[in-house]
Order: sequence, then C-alpha cells, then structure tokens
Amino acid sequence: MTLRSNRQVVLTSRPDGIPQAEHFRIVETTVPVPGAGQVVVRNEWLSVEPAMRGWVSAVANYSEPVALGSVMRSFAAGRIVASQHPDWPVGTAVTGMFGWQEFALVDGTQIERRIDEVDLPLSTALGVLGINGVTAHYGLLQIGQPKPGETVVVSTAAGAVGSCVGQIARLHGCRTVGITGGEVKRELCMERFGFDQAVDYKAPDFPERLADACSGGVDVYFDNTAGPVTDAVMTHLTIGARIVVCGTASIPSWNPPPLGPRIERHILVKRARMQGFVIFDHLDYYAQARTDLAEWVRGGQLKYVEDMLDGIEAAPDAIAGLYRGENLGKRLIHLNAGQM
Repeated sequence: MTLRSNRQVVLTSRPDGIPQAEHFRIVETTVPVPGAGQVVVRNEWLSVEPAMRGWVSAVANYSEPVALGSVMRSFAAGRIVASQHPDWPVGTAVTGMFGWQEFALVDGTQIERRIDEVDLPLSTALGVLGINGVTAHYGLLQIGQPKPGETVVVSTAAGAVGSCVGQIARLHGCRTVGITGGEVKRELCMERFGFDQAVDYKAPDFPERLADACSGGVDVYFDNTAGPVTDAVMTHLTIGARIVVCGTASIPSWNPPPLGPRIERHILVKRARMQGFVIFDHLDYYAQARTDLAEWVRGGQLKYVEDMLDGIEAAPDAIAGLYRGENLGKRLIHLNAGQM
C-alpha cells in the first residue's frame, strides 16, 4: 500500500458564536495504517450541519466540545480502502462520524452503518437519508404528531431538515406553510418541495404575509430558528397546537439574547405543547426512518437539493456560509482525495 498525504481540518481557536474560517486550519498528515479491528475510510462526502456551531462551543451543550487541535467533528460518507476488521471489507460504502478529513482511521464500532441504498447517490446518506431526514421524520411524526387536514408551519423551510419536514407533512395529508429567507428560497419551497404556501421572513410585510398564510391557525410548528420568526408564529397557534423545537439558528451567540415577546401566555391559552429534542437520543429510530425516507425518495415523493462545495479547502468557511444563508438545501463538501 502506497501512502499518500491526508489533509485534515483542525479547530485552532474557540469561537464565540458562529465559527468562521479563521477558527480552523488545514494540516497535512500521512494516511494512517489500520491496526487490528480498524479500517481506513476514504471520505468522499463531508457534511456541514448547523449543529456544528454547538459542537465547537465552550458553552455547555449536549456533547463534549471539539478539542482544540483536533479534527473537526462531522458526519462523512466514503468507502473502506484498508481493513483489519473481518466484518468491514475493502470497498464497503459506510458512513459515520469520521470528521473533516480525507482519510479516517476508525474502529469498526465507530462505523454508523453500511450504506445499502446502492441505487441512490452516496451523498444522500448524509442528507435526506442521513441525520437531516431522520431528524425531520422523528421530530414531525413523533413529537408534532400531525393529523390529516392540519396546518404545519416550518421555519428554514428550504434547508435540509425543513424541506423534508414539509414534504413528510404533505405525505400525511397536511397543509404546509414554509418560512424562509429570500425570493429564490421561497420559490424553491413552492416549486421543488411542494409547500402550499411559503413566506419570506425578510420581507417588510412578513407579519401580514404570515397571517394570511396561516389564516386558519397553526396546528404544528417545526421550529428551526427561534427568535423573531418564532415569536410571529406563536400568535397563530390553534388550541392544542404542538411546537417542535429542533434548532435556534437565528440566535448568533450562546449568551442569552434580549427577550422578545414571551410565549408562555400563548402556550397556556392555546393549551399548546412545546418540546425540544436531540436526534442523537433516538438511535434506535434511525433504521425505521431511513426505510420510509428511501422509499419516498425512490417514489419521487420526497425531493431534495444538495449544495455542494468542492474540496477540503472549502471546509473552514462552510459553517459560516451556512449561517449566512448561502446554501440551497443540504450543504456538503465533495472530496477528491489522493489514491492509496
């Protein structure tokens, strides 16, 4: 086996808020050699998640922060190129938390799964069939519990999670309203993802447009943003509404922001239920969700858009770009690592 270089993105300083390119550095190391029970995965796709902001923050979160000087934590998909594990032969397509690097040395236990959907692009294992699709499936169906005929409102509706939520809601007989930023994304929600209505939160008359789109009330709100968008939705809750708290993308820093309109009165008067969740708490749900998601993708009922960046050089600024709203759909980094 001829060894080539392995480029890695490491965290060099701790950001206060959204991580920027300056908080990372690309280093070059030797491609690792697997020991007993280990494999080397050549990553072909790296994932970029809004949750990465929390993974590098020093403020308490649901996971340990990425250590300074360490490879940036991320999901990745690729193929095994060297193996000392009997269950994971060379050539197997796999996914797992392999990090922002071209080659990953991992124990067999660190592999999340073998990618069996060989009829679908490998990249889908990180998006519509990965954590984003599973998050949408669980959050909407298990927490939101939509019923046919109800109105489901989704924030960041053009994103990897929000777009799946809207389409899954439609598949379950619901009326869907997407909230997104800009006319391009608003049209994407309508034309590609099939929302019944989509509203641009950047529009000067956003409250009026939202009120018109939600004239019959909001039965389920899938919240990816918090902040002013959520404050606006709260005024339209129906009695017995369910609010699914998935993300807080509008909050730039983990320090508590100035309080907006308080939501307690809305929750009380409308007898609503508000629940947050972290999908890593529900690992036993993944396979069930992926079965549904793959079937819907194959049947053309679940559409997706991938925002592809080229090369590991694009990684350091990829999270910041996500929060700048540059992406359409799931943000991914495509690698073309050197051969072994």
